[in-house]
Amino acid sequence: MAHPELSIVIPAFNESARIECALDRVLSCVAERAWDAEVLVVDDGSTDNTAAIVHRWMETHPRLHLVQNPGNRGKGYSVRNGLLQAAGEIVMFTDADLSAPMEEAERLLTALRNGADVAIGSRWLDRKRQTIHQPLYRQFFGRCFNWITRRIMGLPFRDTQCGFKAFRRPAAQVIFRLQTIERWGFDPEILFIAQKLGYEIREVPVTWGHDERSRMSYLKDGMKMLEEMAVIRSNSLAGRYDKAIAEMRDTTSIVTRPVPLSSQVGVSPTAQDPGLIK
Repeated sequence: MAHPELSIVIPAFNESARIECALDRVLSCVAERAWDAEVLVVDDGSTDNTAAIVHRWMETHPRLHLVQNPGNRGKGYSVRNGLLQAAGEIVMFTDADLSAPMEEAERLLTALRNGADVAIGSRWLDRKRQTIHQPLYRQFFGRCFNWITRRIMGLPFRDTQCGFKAFRRPAAQVIFRLQTIERWGFDPEILFIAQKLGYEIREVPVTWGHDERSRMSYLKDGMKMLEEMAVIRSNSLAGRYDKAIAEMRDTTSIVTRPVPLSSQVGVSPTAQDPGLIK
């Protein structure tokens, strides 16, 4: 079966109050715009009936899938698990609160079609596109975190944390296999890895509205994210990313089966056996 053009991944933890609305909006958008798309909800060990709601919707939506983590592992793990299992030629993730409306995915898709390998939604490139602003204290902590991220990680982006990002499939398959951070600090890491690999990353302004039901604690989770950035920086200085990248590119373990003697003359090995590499 041919891959769909687009895979939409929605990480979810105890989202019974929002997941039904999210599915309605996402699937309606897919239908209205005639996208060739699948939708994957990644349940991060929910203790409510999030999974049951998704199962019910799956009965009438064959391209909706449920991926279940082995317990509660974090948003970063959920995104990685979903994107690596997604079948689309373009893969993206969006938060269950849909702070960035699903229709805004067109802006990310356009960036990828115009040559980018990674497209990231941004709340800060065009503040006029913010429909509901964050409280001042969240804006303050968010801007401080972004400033620190830019300095420590060398990332030039105005907004690393917006939960609205898309990737060409080949880029995603490499980036997310190298990801190590499983909770809130995964966004800077995947951008750091993408930049290290030389992928073209394009930051795109998107419409965005703050949801008061956000579970992120800027004090508690912000401190954890700073700790995770220190881990990323330490891994980089120790050469761990370079080593992992080199191991992914190492072809010494690839074995080419010998061509039978009867077919060695005048016959291309590839033409004779298209499955030579195992």
